[in-house]
Amino acid sequence: MYAIQETTPAQLSEWLDSVAEDLLLIDVRTPEETAQAMLPGAEAVPMHLVPLQAQNWREQKKIVVYCRTGARSAQVCAFLQQQGITQAYNLRGGIVDWHRQGYPLAQGTPTARAG
Repeated sequence: MYAIQETTPAQLSEWLDSVAEDLLLIDVRTPEETAQAMLPGAEAVPMHLVPLQAQNWREQKKIVVYCRTGARSAQVCAFLQQQGITQAYNLRGGIVDWHRQGYPLAQGTPTARAG
């Protein structure tokens, strides 16, 4: 089993405020979840599509992955490590903890609904 790297909402906020950081923020929740709200600057990549995108992330200096509470994003971080992408961090507590600690949320991505 891989020991994944994690970051806290406070540390992520510092990284996002740092102009020098080359950081990719990935939301792995479902389209229905991301339609509600996302972290500012995040890219929505549902968990099941991560294997298709992972190769594009190899050149990033730092990747932070999050979901609702941190469980799914931890699985994604373990998968990325298995693929040799070692610069991925799980946001401990996910978007729930981020919001609970008073950090801002952005309008989510629109979800196409059938019917």
